[in-house]
Amino acid sequence: MDAIVVGIDVSKDRLDVAVRPTGETFAVGRDADGLEALIARLAPFAPAAIAVEATGGYETVVAASLAAAGLAVVVVNPAQVRSFAQALGRRAKTDPIDAQVIAHFIEATKPAVRPLPDEATRLLGELVARRRQIVGMIVAERQRQKRLTEKRLQQSIARLLAALQKELSALETAIDDAVRGTPAWREKEDLLASVPGVGKIIARTLLAELPELGSLDRRKVAALVGLAPWTRQSGQWRGKSFIGGGRASVRAALFLGAMVAARHNPDLKLFRNRLIAAGKPKLVALVATARKLLTILNAILRDKRPWHPQDA
Repeated sequence: MDAIVVGIDVSKDRLDVAVRPTGETFAVGRDADGLEALIARLAPFAPAAIAVEATGGYETVVAASLAAAGLAVVVVNPAQVRSFAQALGRRAKTDPIDAQVIAHFIEATKPAVRPLPDEATRLLGELVARRRQIVGMIVAERQRQKRLTEKRLQQSIARLLAALQKELSALETAIDDAVRGTPAWREKEDLLASVPGVGKIIARTLLAELPELGSLDRRKVAALVGLAPWTRQSGQWRGKSFIGGGRASVRAALFLGAMVAARHNPDLKLFRNRLIAAGKPKLVALVATARKLLTILNAILRDKRPWHPQDA
């Protein structure tokens, strides 16, 4: 018998559900009663996978509730699902149709089911993401401050910058309390920060947004972050390799770490310089250095052993 898979289209107030290969469809509310009814209805199927799209946070409580009930949950990329629908020629778009497409997508691609982050990890991720947003606002206001000359506008920007800096300090205190107050995270942060080029911000970004670090092999973790190059070729034509996809915030943190490490980490500096001397473009060398740094960090958490120069 074919494995049962379930696709769920999540909206603000409702969940549309499709079951394959039975073809059954139904809908429940996105509230406590609806989630309870959903779990009761899906549990007898013992589905191999239940997929929900990432929808800006609406899917979080759904995925967490299903996982807590012992059901296998996968959060999928909506862009990939939409591309899959277009490949199938499904132009119509309604919530029930979307649920059917999600279920079909899971049935065809069979993505790996990974444990969802626990509540503490989700909270740390939200704090780190909020810090990133505040930093982005501060950068934008400072750019405006350079362009504007009107005194009243300068005063407005100064007041807003002061408020943003205060909020940034509060967030950094909350993140510090969360990490240093958890022995497992404190140990991991100290291990990651033992690598020259990796500071608290990068280490905490990895803890919050790459909890799989240390549990996957180097190829899988590089692909998860979007640092695994993919090739383009057809017949005799050979295109340039590119990186992309994955977790952009983690990749950005690793690029920052790679730039610092290329100056202050002797082994990674030597690694980058060898690539430059071999004729590689500087951007390619930076990507390779970031991937090398990720491999080292993955091994450090896997082995629970601080960085030593020979690790690189």
